[in-house]
Amino acid sequence: MALRLPDLPMFKIFSFLDAFSLLQASQVNREWNRAAENHHLWRNLCLKKWSFCNFSTCLGSQTWKQFFLKQTKLEYRMALAKPEDFVFKEATGNLGILGPIAYLSGNGPTMDGQERSVICTVSSKHMLYAWDVQEGTTIWSSPVQQSSIKHLATLPHLHLAVTVDLEGTVKVWNCQDRDALAAFPISKACFSLEVCLTKDGPFLMVGNSEGDIYTLTVPELRCVSKVHAFKYNVDLLCCSPDKKWIFASGTHQNILPRVFFAECLLKPSEGKSPLSLSIPFSSCCRACWAPRRTSRVTLMYRRGSFKKTGFTTFDLMTEKTGDRTVIQAHQIATFLLPLHMESPIWMEASDGNMIIFESGPYLFLFTISGHQLQRFEDHQRTIGNVWADSLHVLTTSMDDSLHVYMWEEEGRYPYLKSCCHLEHIGSNLAPSCYVSKAVCDNMSIVCVVSKSRESSSLVMYSLHM
Repeated sequence: MALRLPDLPMFKIFSFLDAFSLLQASQVNREWNRAAENHHLWRNLCLKKWSFCNFSTCLGSQTWKQFFLKQTKLEYRMALAKPEDFVFKEATGNLGILGPIAYLSGNGPTMDGQERSVICTVSSKHMLYAWDVQEGTTIWSSPVQQSSIKHLATLPHLHLAVTVDLEGTVKVWNCQDRDALAAFPISKACFSLEVCLTKDGPFLMVGNSEGDIYTLTVPELRCVSKVHAFKYNVDLLCCSPDKKWIFASGTHQNILPRVFFAECLLKPSEGKSPLSLSIPFSSCCRACWAPRRTSRVTLMYRRGSFKKTGFTTFDLMTEKTGDRTVIQAHQIATFLLPLHMESPIWMEASDGNMIIFESGPYLFLFTISGHQLQRFEDHQRTIGNVWADSLHVLTTSMDDSLHVYMWEEEGRYPYLKSCCHLEHIGSNLAPSCYVSKAVCDNMSIVCVVSKSRESSSLVMYSLHM
């Protein structure tokens, strides 16, 4: 006779199992199957594996278990994909030079069962486009704008795109209607744009040439706060994964980066300056938050006449001293690259203990304390662009090849694995005039390639479904 455990102890025991063990347990008998199907167990597995994602509250027709298995299958297929597993589409013609690109359908797990990839692109023709990646066709375009669009961000969960033009006008688009949903004039050149999806709703942060940071509601574009952060351009704005911190900096050598307590920008108190802290590292050129250590930020900076490149990592926290709350930044690691290494342009963070960057034709994986873990030699020529999210890493090189990597789950060895190499992106074999840029989700890869100085092509790869 099988031993029957009470429900509560059984759920507690099962909560320590991974997905594979939970599936095995479900095959023991009816009671174990019923317990292993509990949606709380599968929800916790989803939140643990994709803690960096903003999940919709609506599951639709799928369960948490179905969602977990579907997303895991998609990730597994991308990790094993070969060039022949992709359907190739290329959009050419009079598109102008394509600038920023971003997924409108999201580039991470979504709860709505999205089976199509939709990408937004900005064109030098003063237009914003939306494309169906699987079909390789444009599905929407904006009217021609008065000024060139310089920055793009998307809110996939709301199916919204945000643009900023050369004159400093911010606009929100649903990529369905002809006109923008809202517009906000800043009247100064804008150098950074960041969207932030919080429990109180979505917000947009824009940094301009006078060192100001505007915080606006979305989609209304109502100004919530305006903070003067620096004397020079705000070139970098990064929101932490838990939306608690805002990192702001400029590339000017006299600027010290600042970290703001996000709530003070989202809900400012009249007459009070927002809670912030300056970090004593000038000439910051990149910054990344750790996806799974939400108060850890790594900075890449340049030093000295020889342009030495260094990396430094801080853990942030708030501390109460009497009636005052202050921010504290504890430096936990720092190192300089050897002088013989070519200075990188791109840097991305992993689980909080590792960073990746390019140097010449190589992609490097280092610990935050400066220990080299891996060197990838998948390109013959200099890597011109690196893009990463919490699942994928893409590199494009000057020979128009693209390589796909994927992070190992929970930072396990070998940490980052080389997956797929796509040679000579696009049908035109002429060398690119500009650096190629690429992004991906679990179903597709999209790359902008410019073979002439007047027009780009949009190269789209989608996995056979």
